[in-house]
Amino acid sequence: MPGLIRGVARTAVVAGTATAVSNRVSRRQAGRWADENQAQQQQMYASQPAYAEPPPQYQQPQTVYVQAAPTPAAEAAQPPADAMSDKLAQLQQLGELKTQGILTEAEFEAQKAKILNS
Repeated sequence: MPGLIRGVARTAVVAGTATAVSNRVSRRQAGRWADENQAQQQQMYASQPAYAEPPPQYQQPQTVYVQAAPTPAAEAAQPPADAMSDKLAQLQQLGELKTQGILTEAEFEAQKAKILNS
C-alpha cells in the first residue's frame, strides 16, 4: 500500500506541476498576443487622421456675374463713362469761367465745341 500511495502522490505532483506550467505558458502567450494586438491597434490609429477639428461645413457656392464684352458698334455708340464725366467737368469749369467774365461768348463756344468733339 505504501507504494500505491507513493505512486498516486507522484502522479498528483506531476499533474499539478504540468497544470501549473501549462497555465503559466497560456498566460504568457495571452500576454504576448495582447501586446501585439495593442501595438497593431496603436499603429492603425496612428496612421489614421486625427479628427481634432470638425470637417469643413458645406459652403454655398458664390455666384459670379461676368459682364459681356460690348460689341464694337455699342462701344462706338456710347463713350466710356469716365470720358463723359471728364467732359462734363470741363464744361462746368468753362461755364463758371464764362459767368465770372473771364471768357467771352465766342471763346466759350470754341472751347465747348473742342471738348465735345474730342
